[in-house]
Formats: sequence, structure tokens, C-alpha cells
Amino acid sequence: MKRLALLTLAMILSAPAFAAGDAEAGGKLFTKTCGGCHSIGEGARGGFGPQLNGIIDRPAGTTTDYQYSDAMKNSGVVWTRDKLAAYIEAPKKVVSGTRMIFWGISDQEKIQDILAYLETFQAK
Repeated sequence: MKRLALLTLAMILSAPAFAAGDAEAGGKLFTKTCGGCHSIGEGARGGFGPQLNGIIDRPAGTTTDYQYSDAMKNSGVVWTRDKLAAYIEAPKKVVSGTRMIFWGISDQEKIQDILAYLETFQAK
């Protein structure tokens, strides 16, 4: 029994970290899919969409350099990793009435890659 438990643990630890995502791949996806409206990194600011520095664990609709919809400002959403994943998949299901014009991404690996990229811009 002990041997089986150790074998199972070894398999889990050696499995690819799918949930963590690939930040490099996420950066490329961000540029193609999100970068037309959102900026991130040094010098990022709101434009057609809000800047996304420090997005994870930030309450929705709270950056000062972007004019949010009432739906977003009043959503009560805090952008956890799981909430962002759901939003990237289907924005209008998470914040009904959002102005964001985006159909969503159904590929969970791509979503995780984008999240890994976004995490690289969290305050340390």
C-alpha cells in the first residue's frame, strides 16, 4: 500500500503542470487575442480596454485610467485566477452587460497560458 501511494505521488509530481500554463505561449496569445484592446507591462494604461497589470485579486472596475461600464463597476467580481478563467471563456456569463466585445476562448490550455502570462505582471 505504501509503495502504491509513493508511486501515485511520483506520477502526480512528474505530470506536466497544465493548470499553471505556459507564460511564453500566453504572451503570444495575449498579443494576438487581447493586445488590441488591453495593455500590460511597464507604461501600460487604459485605452479601448483597461490595462491589466496586477489584475489577479483586483476588484473589477477599479483602475482609475479606464471608464468602466456600470455592469463591470457594480459586478462585485474580484478577479481571482478561476474567475478570470471563466471570464476569458465566456465574458457575458461572468459579467452580464459588460461592454467587452469578445466571444471568449474555449480551449482551457490557451486560457491557462494567458493566465500564466498575466501572472508575470503581478506586483511582487
